[in-house]
Amino acid sequence: MIDALYPLARRFLFQFDPETAHHISMSALRMAEKSGLLGMLSPAPVAKPVEVMGITFPNRVGLAAGLDKEGDAIDALGRLGFGHIEIGTITPRPQPGNPQPRLFRLIPQEAIINRMGFNNAGIDSGVAKVRASESFRGVIGFNIGKNKDTPNENAADDYLACLRKAYPVAGYIAVNLSSPNTPGLRELQGAEASARLLETLKTEQLKLAAEHGRQVPVVFKVAPDLDDDHIRALAKVFLDGGLDGLIATNTTLDREAVQEHPRANEAGGLSGKPLLEKSNRVLGEFASQLGGRIPIIGVGGISSLEDAEAKLRLGASLVQIYTSFIYQGPRLVRELAAL
Repeated sequence: MIDALYPLARRFLFQFDPETAHHISMSALRMAEKSGLLGMLSPAPVAKPVEVMGITFPNRVGLAAGLDKEGDAIDALGRLGFGHIEIGTITPRPQPGNPQPRLFRLIPQEAIINRMGFNNAGIDSGVAKVRASESFRGVIGFNIGKNKDTPNENAADDYLACLRKAYPVAGYIAVNLSSPNTPGLRELQGAEASARLLETLKTEQLKLAAEHGRQVPVVFKVAPDLDDDHIRALAKVFLDGGLDGLIATNTTLDREAVQEHPRANEAGGLSGKPLLEKSNRVLGEFASQLGGRIPIIGVGGISSLEDAEAKLRLGASLVQIYTSFIYQGPRLVRELAAL
């Protein structure tokens, strides 16, 4: 029933500006979960649990960071079939993000441009929301970042603060180095900067593992705009530094695939269908360089079962969606859950 109603719901939501529609849909999801309405979804397909980074995931499909920034709808989203949900990006201190408007639909291309700027209520709020979740039995990832006013030379302090607070409740922790919407953030993707940050975080991870009696994987999220030389340099850094996992990829600054759209020149990161080819190229090159020694979560441009299967063939162990979930609704989640 909900699948049949989603096209109508989307038509209604798309009458509002994207950010307002997002808040309406998240509130509706929470209400539907509390009322039992989500129980009317078609039965989920039988999924095969998969072990990645030492964690058992109920299935291979997850929700990428950016949609449930603060963990407001973990239980509701879990009922839609996601095997893991990545909340964030979350920073140590609350911040409002960039001025509105900062979210734009490119409907013919099934794409989105965002320049949200890590708007969130801070790590303490995110941890509290995860602790309050009740029914979700999948894996919760924390996507962490630095505050906008923290200079890059002090970025490690912000990542450490988030790592320490998220560690007790996180399934894994994703370090966002690749958002194009925080000035200077992508400079942390340089080989030397990444190596220093990874060494700092792995040292702290070792201490936290001893303190809490469990190892929480640390993964890095990279951009789709890397050239092959940069990928090779980063792959060496990740292998030498013992990175637990890689998320490939974040949004792109490239507008070639959407240049005819009147919104194409909006600042921010582009996601959705047009990202697939660029994301797959970066995913494939990393997989080749890493040789299976570091697991990869493939995200970027997935809008069908075939797209997700392509990422798995290229070397991903898990996949994530975001933009296609907005355009297609819960049906796609359950299709991918059968991978």
